[in-house]
Amino acid sequence: MQYRVNPRNGQELSALGFGCMRFTRKGGAIDQEKANRELKRALDLGVNYFDTAYAYAGSEEALGKFIKAYDCRDRLYIATKLPQYRVKSAADFDAFFDEELRRLQTDHVDYYLMHMMNDAQSFERLCGLGLKEWVAKRRAAGQIRNVGFSFHGGTLQFKALIDAWDWDFCQIQLNYMDERTQAGVEGLEYAAAKGLPVVIMEPLRGGKLAAGLPKDAQRAFDAAQPKRSPAEWGLRWLWDRPEVTVVLSGMNDISQVEENCRVASDSLPNALTAADMDLYRRVLDAFNSSTRVNCTGCGYCQPCPRGVDIPVCFAAFNSSYVDGLFTGMREYLMCTTLRNVRSNAGLCVKCGKCEQHCPQHLPIRDELDRVKKRLENPAYKIAATFAPKILKY
Repeated sequence: MQYRVNPRNGQELSALGFGCMRFTRKGGAIDQEKANRELKRALDLGVNYFDTAYAYAGSEEALGKFIKAYDCRDRLYIATKLPQYRVKSAADFDAFFDEELRRLQTDHVDYYLMHMMNDAQSFERLCGLGLKEWVAKRRAAGQIRNVGFSFHGGTLQFKALIDAWDWDFCQIQLNYMDERTQAGVEGLEYAAAKGLPVVIMEPLRGGKLAAGLPKDAQRAFDAAQPKRSPAEWGLRWLWDRPEVTVVLSGMNDISQVEENCRVASDSLPNALTAADMDLYRRVLDAFNSSTRVNCTGCGYCQPCPRGVDIPVCFAAFNSSYVDGLFTGMREYLMCTTLRNVRSNAGLCVKCGKCEQHCPQHLPIRDELDRVKKRLENPAYKIAATFAPKILKY
């Protein structure tokens, strides 16, 4: 196993982290025995970063039971997440965190994240409820060792959030298809330049980059040397970047654990060749043949007077064709709508300011109409109405 040093505290974190969201379920409940085998194998192969969340049904409990059964708390780092979107009062900080400690059967959390913190306004809301004071109290008690946030949104919002506080680390979605979407490589480099460890989620886009690839993309991988699976190529793209600290994988099979640990054991920064990078470009071309809006995510169109996050809207729109409508709508909801201040395409009033600054000379207003027509459909309107109530925004 390769380890990467947390520049903030010197801890050596395994390049591969175990994402605990996708444990196998049996009869609706997590199959604890199977989860234990997978977690133990990962631990024995050198994985020391285990990521869960309050909102992952049964996950914190499963990880806590594993740690107790194998008495291995001192061999690993626990990362879990506060459902910040459900915090309505100062008392909620204690209520959620204390429950998480009970679930995990521990007296401290090594890496604590504000879950799905997608803009600085959300952070400011929490500060108004006393977040900074609460974190300071829990730090002093030794119960929180590092505080960070997980993020789904655009690059500009990510940078603003990074600058809003002296965070200890952050977690972003990144893969070779998201180089210029969400926080993107620009966000990765921005966080790393400030000395923050960066944890990566969705390295294979929920499996989309491992199986079911476009035919031309699969042919390109099949012809490449050395012979590697699409999943291995996807992981190596991330570990090639020295700014990446941990790459999370939601493993739910021993074979996945062993394969990913094998790849992590010899994936060094700056190891990919020019031929390798050309392969990724050809694979991306195959994916991008389904792209509908040729937005590069440069952000010159921002800020929109009405708050529309244009690059994020276009990224979700393209995803709805490349990855399927359900995936595109999920990304659209998460990144533009399920937040304190919405940034969806429907807010556009066609003022045209964006088009004056677009270096690609895109007809942005017309394209936003297409986004609205496809993604703000009846299913979206139902989800936009009821999801905040379910999440208790």
